Amino acid sequence: MSVILEDRPIEQVREETIDQLIFNYSHGVISAEAFERRLDDAMGSDSHQEIIDLVADLTLKADTKYNNNKEHQFTPSYSNADTDDSLNLKSILGNVERSGQWNVPKTITVNSILGEAVLDFTDAVFQHQHVTIKLNCILGGNKIYVPENINVVCKTYGIISSIENKAPSMATKQAPIITIEGKVILGSLSVSIKRTIKEKFIVFANNLKSAFDGDK
Repeated sequence: MSVILEDRPIEQVREETIDQLIFNYSHGVISAEAFERRLDDAMGSDSHQEIIDLVADLTLKADTKYNNNKEHQFTPSYSNADTDDSLNLKSILGNVERSGQWNVPKTITVNSILGEAVLDFTDAVFQHQHVTIKLNCILGGNKIYVPENINVVCKTYGIISSIENKAPSMATKQAPIITIEGKVILGSLSVSIKRTIKEKFIVFANNLKSAFDGDK
């Protein structure tokens, strides 16, 4: 006997609905406008029935290929590549940035003095589950961008400074954990999500649609 709808975990119901929306949109069953409207409703609703009703008229179900693509897209990237366990970045009267698909070492030391340092983990490849950023910021600016499936712990202290951590720490136990230590003096540190989960869903859906259209 199946579990009644209201007793199922709502996040599981939401995930299944979003998967079905993406799959049907990628196959041209619904328009982009309808997809984004229903996606907003699926992400915003706290009612099991309202979420399920969003796909009541859609017959296509996500298949194994879709699930594999989704896992590749939304699971943090890990690598066993043999690289250095530490990285030292210096920004003195200048700018330094790490972004794109870069290999993340176990320890990152950032010295930002009258300069700006940017660490973008959005598409980074992790080699360790626990990563430590040692920050020394004096009259400088530091920006850290993370995806939503990363845990961030901020242990820095500031003196006449601005420190903002807007990244959620709600990822799974297998997700990487970034711990930020050190000091910010007369400077700034901001930790934020560069691309929201909704934006990632839309990009993922459009990529699938382009691939499906190309196979026709």
